[in-house]
Amino acid sequence: MADLLVVGLGNPGAEYVGTRHNVGFDVVELLAERHGGRFRKGKERALVAEVRIGAKRVVLAEPQTYMNESGQSVGVLVRRFEITNLHKLIVIHDELDLPVGRMKVKVGGGLAGHNGLRSIKSHLHSDDFVRVRIGVGKPPSREEGADHVLKRPSKATRLALTSMIERAAVAVESLVDEGPDEVMAQVNGMPDIGVG
Repeated sequence: MADLLVVGLGNPGAEYVGTRHNVGFDVVELLAERHGGRFRKGKERALVAEVRIGAKRVVLAEPQTYMNESGQSVGVLVRRFEITNLHKLIVIHDELDLPVGRMKVKVGGGLAGHNGLRSIKSHLHSDDFVRVRIGVGKPPSREEGADHVLKRPSKATRLALTSMIERAAVAVESLVDEGPDEVMAQVNGMPDIGVG
């Protein structure tokens, strides 16, 4: 049983490291590093690290199913770690609808065309989980969405994303101690991090 399950979304494989689509993985890896966790391959089709943040037992996970099938892994993780209240599930993901340098925390709501979230909702039969949305900016056209999130960003964009990954890790640490309402109030009003 875990007090909190934190899932970073991304795609497994070296070719996706450092892409916009993998910012969720980057955040859970930073949290593992900060709290002395080591990822191990679990039966849940995920890399899993268990850490303590303050007095709480927190499970960090990276589904290894590819983004569009994230729910296959998250459904099993939720059952295994007995997460009965979905406010104890935090999903960290890239968000096209937010500019680079902006991050928002929210509970439930629309999926904004994000296939990873859609897969999780279909496996949990609910969208009432907490999301940490990291802005990766919109591509010039909708058709370029996949290329945009799977390409490695420019140096200036990467620097801004690295700052956002730090900020997201701090937001997750705050969510461990405080409810989502308090963290939303703190995070959602923060000024954007400038790019370049």
